[in-house]
Amino acid sequence: MQIMYFCMQIICNNYLIVKREYSISIYLDTRRPKSNGKYPVKLRVFSSNPRKQKLFPTVFDLTKKEFDSIWLSTKPRNKNKKIRMQIQAIETKANEIADKLNIFSFEQFERKMFREKGEGTKISYHYHQLIEHYRKNNRLGTADSYKYSEKAISEFVENKNKKYNKLSFFDIDKNWLNEFENYLKITGRSITTVGIFLRPLRAIFNKAIAENEIEQEIYPFGKRKYQIPSSRASKKALTREQLKILFNSTPSTPEQEKAKAFWFFSFNSNGINIKDIALLKFKNIDGETIKFYRAKTLFTSKSDLKPITIYLNDYAKSFIEKYSNKNTHPENYVFDIISETMNAEEQRLKIKGFTRFINQHLKKLCKSIGLPNEISTYWARHSFATTSIRKGATMELIQESLGHKNIKTTQSYFNGFEDETKKELAKQLMDF
Repeated sequence: MQIMYFCMQIICNNYLIVKREYSISIYLDTRRPKSNGKYPVKLRVFSSNPRKQKLFPTVFDLTKKEFDSIWLSTKPRNKNKKIRMQIQAIETKANEIADKLNIFSFEQFERKMFREKGEGTKISYHYHQLIEHYRKNNRLGTADSYKYSEKAISEFVENKNKKYNKLSFFDIDKNWLNEFENYLKITGRSITTVGIFLRPLRAIFNKAIAENEIEQEIYPFGKRKYQIPSSRASKKALTREQLKILFNSTPSTPEQEKAKAFWFFSFNSNGINIKDIALLKFKNIDGETIKFYRAKTLFTSKSDLKPITIYLNDYAKSFIEKYSNKNTHPENYVFDIISETMNAEEQRLKIKGFTRFINQHLKKLCKSIGLPNEISTYWARHSFATTSIRKGATMELIQESLGHKNIKTTQSYFNGFEDETKKELAKQLMDF
């Protein structure tokens, strides 16, 4: 018994046809008998695009004669009807799952076919799926974001004397989200942290809707529903005078000297972040320039990837000469932060530790010279953007230099014009 499904969507105005083909059948695998002398009954799934077949086990074992009389016969005997109905239920379930997939894939089919009943509407199931997905793709920072988000939700649910593993999409509405937000604030989390914890939950809702696990109607986010709070981004750029003080300062330890050097290399190199510095290889350096792809955009903007070009000034050149590895093979990393022998998790921890090292020692230096001691590596990126715009660079140029897809992101980096510039402009207004 076999059913071939053809799902076709026609959009007449644009003459667009989308076609999906797969077939599902019950199959007796007679390649080798089991110890009981019978053959395993399997679920056979065939996809025509790409052309692929997979056999999935069932709990049934039958002889060829039994399979013919139970499954292939148009009029099975009464004693065989119960087994036939049980096998039919497997095939029906498989067809229903495959039919609901927007695009058929064995990965999604297997996940939905063999999970426990009701798992598809559970929040914990989808968190675990996405965390595992991001870990497999070496997006370990994103996986951690989802893990921390799930932990906060679990704490909130358990605090209400309920079980987190029972929490479903249907339990979460606007009121639930407001309660969760208030809980986070009461327990000392900032508005920024509230947003960090809630955005993964929103993404999980979107994923479940896209996979036809839930209906759009229960989506609790958006206009006239719950809106994730966002704080106004604080400006993190040093002024021209502060940059001069920091650059001319004398570090009191070798650690402070190294931290200061890496901070100014970032500042002089389009505000490149520490992860991208760590991932630079000698093949990225070509005489007067560095060309690289931001690690972040390799995952988020695959369709329109553009390399960032850094034009090396004298400071950047002397820094590379001083701190780079001696073996300049094109595939070697430029700086001694990570190594090729480390796996993705080890590299992530090393980069995280090195960023912490820079921030820790830079804060000590800045505190000793009267500069903001909340300074961090990220301030170099903001300071590059603000200083460049104040010196006449266009917002579009800085957008390209930073690798931003949206110019609004670049605009949020700009810390405004200094008072002296505004005063000078006021003086010139009547200079017709």
